[in-house]
Amino acid sequence: MPRRRKRDLIIRGFSKLLKEDKLKIVAELMDNQLETIELLKSFWHSDKSKQKIFDEFSENTISNFYIPYGVAPNVIINDINYLVPLVIEESSVVAAASSSARYWSEHGGFHAEVVNVEKIGQVHFLWKGKKRRLLKVLDDLYASLRESTKHLTSNMEARGGGIVGFELVDLTLEIPYYYQLKVAFNTVDSMGANFINSCLEEFAQVMQHFFKEQESFKADERECEIVMSILSNYTPNCLVKAWVECPFSDLAGLDESLTGEQFAKKFELAVRIAEIDVFRATTHNKGIFNGIDAVAIATGNDFRAIEAAGHAYASKDGFYKSLTSVDLSQGFFKYELTLPMAIGTVGGLTSLHPLAKHSLKMLGNPTAQELMMIAAAVGLANNFAAVRSLVTKGIQIGHMKMHLLNILNHFEATNEEKEKAVEFFIDNKVTFSNVSQFIAEIRNN
Repeated sequence: MPRRRKRDLIIRGFSKLLKEDKLKIVAELMDNQLETIELLKSFWHSDKSKQKIFDEFSENTISNFYIPYGVAPNVIINDINYLVPLVIEESSVVAAASSSARYWSEHGGFHAEVVNVEKIGQVHFLWKGKKRRLLKVLDDLYASLRESTKHLTSNMEARGGGIVGFELVDLTLEIPYYYQLKVAFNTVDSMGANFINSCLEEFAQVMQHFFKEQESFKADERECEIVMSILSNYTPNCLVKAWVECPFSDLAGLDESLTGEQFAKKFELAVRIAEIDVFRATTHNKGIFNGIDAVAIATGNDFRAIEAAGHAYASKDGFYKSLTSVDLSQGFFKYELTLPMAIGTVGGLTSLHPLAKHSLKMLGNPTAQELMMIAAAVGLANNFAAVRSLVTKGIQIGHMKMHLLNILNHFEATNEEKEKAVEFFIDNKVTFSNVSQFIAEIRNN
């Protein structure tokens, strides 16, 4: 068991210590210090230059944490065949994406489109004056804000992006004197967080000076108190759609006991449940992000921001519901996913992490909009596989089969034991207790 530090033994200046010294401090908390140091060092990259890059990605780094890098083949999107990289520790996610991709590759593939690419930033401020006075000077304020950030926006504008527009939001009924300056941005192929935040902080300074210079304002109206300036990870106008569709007859055979039409109707019912029940919707949408997150991590993108926006979008109607929908019109099955996604292919880890760069190269160096469509299609693939299993054979059969090797590794099974177990569990149910019993019987014999 690790030893806990006493409350008064505060470590000061930890971030300034050498990596080796940080490692020693961590090891001192463990019973076996040498083993701890050896374990953490064993995950250091053998190439010191690469390790230096990894160390500088974060703060107080003492080692690397490995997560499997897999691929899903046959992901056909808008008639382009992709080999998609997936970074995730759950084997069933890669298996599900691959299975769905193979199925839909024979039934028209995935279709996708980007609806819009606007991202939002906000300057939150307090102002005690009359709103009508503020409205009179808005055009001049907006002009000043654009002029003040030309040094930041010129390169982005050259690539087709920049500031899209401004909006004043009056929230004084909720909080006295509280307004927002809501700004829309197009960041083209970058996720754009640093660009947006730099613009917003510049806006905040300009606004304070602008208000003081307004001669038509009263004395107390010339004070603009900036609360904060920050981008929003909710991007409802940065939307991507992905869908699959086929006639009912193509769905025949997905379950021996169901016709294609019966499968489609049962599938639709499962999705309808996720539209009205928050407990089911949460797990339903998690299945979507299994795929999207894996693509985001593989390409060096911020999966946390993507998830936050997606979950907020799932609640846009006042309650949390499924991000997917089913249409069964005219004998056709159409399954569609719509969600916001701020993702980039230049800047940040996408340019610095060797494997992130490799992932983008594997995908054909896509634009940000293309990567949005790829991630959405993989999310839909994972979700389709999960719902398909749920309404037919159940989720655990395939799920536990994929976890068999993890369970065998838990028991430190030899290669020979693994081979026997894999063969045995082809026709037998995989559970932790069943695997435990099987290994015990092998070793007893």
